[in-house]
Amino acid sequence: MLSDLQVNLIGRVAVGDIFRRRALATPNKEAIVEKRGEEFIRLTFKELNDAMNRFARAARSLGLQQGDRIGLLGPNSVEYLIALYGCAKGGFVAVPVNPGLSPGGILYILEHAEVKALIADDALQPIFDEITAKAPLLQHCIIITATRQHGPGAPFIDFQEFMRDQSDDEIEDVIINDRDIFEILYTSGTTADPKGVMVTHLSVFIMSLTCPIELKMSRDLVGTTLMPLFHCAQQTITTSYAHIGAKTVIFRGFDPTVMLEAVEREKIGIIFSLPAMYRAMLDHPRLKEFDLSSAKCCIYAMTPMDKRTLEQATKAFGAEFVLGTGQTEFFPASNTFRPGWPPKEGNYWGESAVTVDSAVMDESGRLLPSGQTGEIVWRGPAVMAGYLKNREATEEACRYGWHHSGDIGYMDEDGLLVFVDRKKDMIKTGGENVSSLKVERVILSDPRVAAVAVVGLPHERWVEAVTAFVQPRDGVSLAEEDVISLCKGELGRFEVPKKVVLVNDLPRTSTGKMQKHVIRNIYRNLYA
Repeated sequence: MLSDLQVNLIGRVAVGDIFRRRALATPNKEAIVEKRGEEFIRLTFKELNDAMNRFARAARSLGLQQGDRIGLLGPNSVEYLIALYGCAKGGFVAVPVNPGLSPGGILYILEHAEVKALIADDALQPIFDEITAKAPLLQHCIIITATRQHGPGAPFIDFQEFMRDQSDDEIEDVIINDRDIFEILYTSGTTADPKGVMVTHLSVFIMSLTCPIELKMSRDLVGTTLMPLFHCAQQTITTSYAHIGAKTVIFRGFDPTVMLEAVEREKIGIIFSLPAMYRAMLDHPRLKEFDLSSAKCCIYAMTPMDKRTLEQATKAFGAEFVLGTGQTEFFPASNTFRPGWPPKEGNYWGESAVTVDSAVMDESGRLLPSGQTGEIVWRGPAVMAGYLKNREATEEACRYGWHHSGDIGYMDEDGLLVFVDRKKDMIKTGGENVSSLKVERVILSDPRVAAVAVVGLPHERWVEAVTAFVQPRDGVSLAEEDVISLCKGELGRFEVPKKVVLVNDLPRTSTGKMQKHVIRNIYRNLYA
């Protein structure tokens, strides 16, 4: 009779196995490349898989057990990728942490997730002492010497030394079930305090097979790992590359010159970035000097792209621009919108992915027909296992047998999903509902506007007053009256902002989402 371990090894669905299979199928094909200073780090699929095995064995050597949490803190790097998927090899639970958080925010996640070991980039060394001194459960600290500005120093262990004497043989004595937790991702906190989302092996595995289908990926294409790996969107794209044997170019951060050079040098075919990043590349003074002919698909997400930028980017790159959506709780991409569909008004999220059901639901759990607005809900293997240590929020998110997104939208007559607004960002003013996103789209149509956030603020007469916070582009002249006049020409009277506040910057998450709860808190007395 076969043992439980043998049965598991034969038929399991586990993220770490993706890299083992790819190393066996195309061992000598280049898997990842990172330019670090003037040097290039390049690894084949076999070298990458071997490194992940060594990482998993090194974690074992520290006494860590299956299910123990390992924190990852820093920008993208070869080492970060090895650690993230190396955790999957040994059955450890990765806890990627946003390095842009305050030390207090980082400490909260490390404590809440009960992280026992931390892999950290030396670019963040100035805050290490503060973190390690206040995290009693943290037993081991391994440092990635990417910048080489700091030595590891006690109590830190150098990442390369950490793995140096470990075997690169596959670990085959761990039972990993498809619903086991691969990682805990913390929500970006755009509406409230972050929650720990427990992501399963199945979610990542299935959605990283779904994306190549939806995005028409092929093995000969080269893709980008530009968006942060601590975020679900980049993870699903990067894992997809491994599944099909495509190469990915790793970027520690965004610089338009570095990005354009890499597209030309590496013949990048798939680019994934924010609308603002595409705008920065379009505004590059030497844009026409770069050969961008390899680009086939440009993916954008997190925030809508204004019509002007989309048209200019499509022409400059000569590629298909695809919107992908999803969220931490429902591993992306849940829906995609392609440029081939007839142009329509509204913020279209498009079709459901092949492994996802999308619908719109009212407050009583009734699925709504096309044209009626309600909460966007999803079903499929992409759904989270739940929120860590938060049973009440988990039950609230999965009422009526669907995952509740917290987003408001509707299905159009062609079965395409249209996003209206975040449930908590809808503005109720004078008895009318106003989509903050609709107002933002109008304001963004002015080429003098770099960014905008529209929120409802307490008001004695209107209950909530539509208020626009506008960041002008550098070096341009823009007045409150200009924005008000534009809105009056495009919006209903009740949708026009009662006030426009011009600002130098707006609070955002590391993935470009506006932190509207921060704006509402800062300006809550604006109309007092």
